[in-house]
Amino acid sequence: MTSVAGSTVRIDQLLAAGPTRSFEFFPPKSDEELATLSSTLHDLEKLSPSFVSVTYRGGRESRQRTFDLVTDIERDGHLVTMAHLICVGHRRDEMREILENYRSAGVRNVMALGGDIPDDPELVASDFIHAIDLVEMAREVGDFSIGVAAHPSGHPRSKDMASDRRHLAAKLERADFAVTQFFFERRDWTTLVGELAELGVTKPVLPGIMPVTTLAGVARMAQMGAAVPRSLIERLEVAQLSGGANAVRAEGVAAATELCRELLDAGAPGLHFYTLNRSTATREIHEALYGADGVRRP
Repeated sequence: MTSVAGSTVRIDQLLAAGPTRSFEFFPPKSDEELATLSSTLHDLEKLSPSFVSVTYRGGRESRQRTFDLVTDIERDGHLVTMAHLICVGHRRDEMREILENYRSAGVRNVMALGGDIPDDPELVASDFIHAIDLVEMAREVGDFSIGVAAHPSGHPRSKDMASDRRHLAAKLERADFAVTQFFFERRDWTTLVGELAELGVTKPVLPGIMPVTTLAGVARMAQMGAAVPRSLIERLEVAQLSGGANAVRAEGVAAATELCRELLDAGAPGLHFYTLNRSTATREIHEALYGADGVRRP
């Protein structure tokens, strides 16, 4: 699929047209990080992604970096962007201003997230409790295409899976699509989508992809909320014994490529790659899936 650049392009329209390919970045904190990201954007732009998204950690400084990066990419005119927004810790008038600024800058796609609740809620005044509140405000402010987060294993703050799915279904009734936390087995996505369908929600749920390229990454991913299955850990351990770090990396990329194929065969509406601002593994997976001409390989 070829990317269609322009500030009027909405992600829900892209999803309606066919499977999408998208990449996620975080705003740089330093000149060194900026150089890395600039190189990554240059490399991945050649793959004609459907859109790219930019994260937001919270706080005024991070918010401004996200805004600057998103609007710079929009002005360049080659890529469709999606801006992440976190509602926890914001007043309604402040969030309305943020949304109005994005609307004025021509940004039409936003990711509505709740964000982490401070250890002491009294330290950060907030008019928002859940991401659904932000979704509703975005609907009021502008003609945005709105995405929300989905957690195949359940949100960390959900008391049980049933309530998690009910809350997600309620968000998706108001939003246009969801993007999942990264996961490692096809059934994680198919189960999530099936459970939403049982609740009457069939809007697109994009699977989030992040390859495990080091054995040290196994522990980090578990800390981030997505445990690596034992079968994949064993594959990586065998690779380590046979060829060291390079073999582990190659096996992790191969496993992610297999997962992507399985998801597309299962009817996934696209693939969303968490790049960590680096292009190499993502480009290798993309090449294996689509080839140099961008046409999906069997």
